[in-house]
Amino acid sequence: MRIARIAHPQGVAFVAVHGDEAAEIAEHPFGTPTFTGRKWPLADVRLLAPILPTKIIGIGRNYADHAAELGNEVPAEPLVFLKPNTSVIGPNVEIKIPAASERVDFEGELAVIIGQPCREVSKAKAMGVVMGYTIANDVTARDLQKKDVQFTRAKGFDTFCPMGPFIETEFDPSDVRVVTEVDGEVKQDGRTSLMVHDIPSLIEYVSGIMTLLPGDVILTGTPAGVGPMTAGQTVSVTVDGLGTLTNPVANR
Repeated sequence: MRIARIAHPQGVAFVAVHGDEAAEIAEHPFGTPTFTGRKWPLADVRLLAPILPTKIIGIGRNYADHAAELGNEVPAEPLVFLKPNTSVIGPNVEIKIPAASERVDFEGELAVIIGQPCREVSKAKAMGVVMGYTIANDVTARDLQKKDVQFTRAKGFDTFCPMGPFIETEFDPSDVRVVTEVDGEVKQDGRTSLMVHDIPSLIEYVSGIMTLLPGDVILTGTPAGVGPMTAGQTVSVTVDGLGTLTNPVANR
């Protein structure tokens, strides 16, 4: 099922997308969704970020080529950081460059959406707690990341976590292409099969630290090719089978 979150003439709703039509989901999309019967043409609604998580868990240096390009070692265990949910924006919303940073980078990624409360999930059972997958851009103020050492400020600004356009619930994430373009020029081109720590391993590791709740997001890391964005540019992240997430860039 393809799930989205939309703004429609009467408010905001979760919907299931079938072709060019959006069917309203009653209450929430977790478990087995039920429907209200209301429908809209996709052309008449605005796509929002498909989920508003309680927390966003980022995984750093999960592609060896990306770790190398920044002069870092590949971590033996997943390198975990958090982004606030206030950093989330949807498709076509501006990424805002803060005055505090002189270099803000794109990082195209596959994002995992958790579907049920869970903790201490084994690797063998990890995929059973996944609701689906979407596309994310782990926007990072690279100069502040280097200055602060820890990642909170560099990755926590408002608008620094674009997500969307949809959540796909039936999707094989094991070997798909992840491409980031800036103004149509390819900057990143990798495959999820090159992750250092695969998705079941990440879920096992993260859920051993903190309880995961429905809608929480795990960003699975970014391939090599990260680089700066500037106001006036447009950044698009494409994951095969999930579509394309596009956001313009502007100064705050």
